[in-house]
Amino acid sequence: MKRRSLEKIILIILGPLSLLAVYFFIANWFFYHQIEISRLQVVDLKHKYIFNETAATSSEIIYAALGDSLTAGVGAVDYEQSYPYLVAKKIAGQETKVTHLNFSYPGYKTYDLIRDMLPEAIASQPDVITILIGVNDVHNNDNRQQFKRNYEDILQQLSTKTDAKINVVSIPLIGSKYSLWPGYRVYYYSKSLIFNQIIRELADKYQINYIDLTNSTRQYSLTPGYYAVDGFHPAGLGYQYWSQIIYDHLDK
Repeated sequence: MKRRSLEKIILIILGPLSLLAVYFFIANWFFYHQIEISRLQVVDLKHKYIFNETAATSSEIIYAALGDSLTAGVGAVDYEQSYPYLVAKKIAGQETKVTHLNFSYPGYKTYDLIRDMLPEAIASQPDVITILIGVNDVHNNDNRQQFKRNYEDILQQLSTKTDAKINVVSIPLIGSKYSLWPGYRVYYYSKSLIFNQIIRELADKYQINYIDLTNSTRQYSLTPGYYAVDGFHPAGLGYQYWSQIIYDHLDK
């Protein structure tokens, strides 16, 4: 009798848990399926952009942007709509010569950035750096301690091997209600906030400027045209908002 009661209790517990697991599996599949079938293209094809090239000045600012697909401008029609290009354009204004270098690639996590992009970024000896990385670490369920080690490695190398003004940008809460289902959205957002706390603590440790893109973009996320067709990457309008927020808080 006791055994049957125990079996019933187990079934009562496992039933909802199994349904929840199936729900999260489908939500995760749908999210990545939408991105895949949207076939968004990488729009950064040059990696180097010069503003006011013929400006009559002896000074030049080298601005390097490090990151993943969000920094590569995926979702925009062309790279001129991306947030790094727009930030570089704002820095340049009408008279300042700015060389903008893009060190990013879709799907990159912190480890990929360290392996493939960081040495080249350091070699360019930039004057201003922005780093927006971590979205893929969150979605691939990377361990937070490993993320912290990787992110600290990035900051440690950049702060000791360059004289650049370094700006770390928080992981934004992105994804429309059509791409991130209820429950799945809460999980993703919660983990993003945990990883952002790690980034903020490391920025404080290395005395590096922290730009809160997360809370600053909440008011814009429901704006029509904010997202690209995949419902996850920003479109040109979204990146326009981002560029203004980043520039306004940039250590330049």
